[in-house]
Amino acid sequence: MIHEELQHLQQLTNKVTRKLEQLELDKQALEEQVGLLQQELQEKEASLDHFKNQIKISKIVNNIPVENIASAELRNRIDNYIKEIDKIITHLSE
Repeated sequence: MIHEELQHLQQLTNKVTRKLEQLELDKQALEEQVGLLQQELQEKEASLDHFKNQIKISKIVNNIPVENIASAELRNRIDNYIKEIDKIITHLSE
C-alpha cells in the first residue's frame, strides 16, 4: 500500500517536473518574442521620428518666401538634399 502511494507520488512529481520544464521553455520563448517586439517598436519609433523631422523640414522649406529666382533655387536645392538624405537613410537601414 505505501509502495503504491510512493509510486503515485513519484509519478505526480515527474508530471510536475515536466510541466515546470515546459513552462520554463515557454517563458524563454515569450521573453525572446517580447525582446524582438521591443526592438521592432524602437525601429518604428525611429522611423516615425524621422518622418516627423522630414515634415518639419518640408514645412520650413515651403515657408521660404519665393521673392526671386535665388530663393526658388535654394528651395529646390534643399528639397533635393532632403530626398538624397532620405535615400541614404533608407539604404543604410536595409
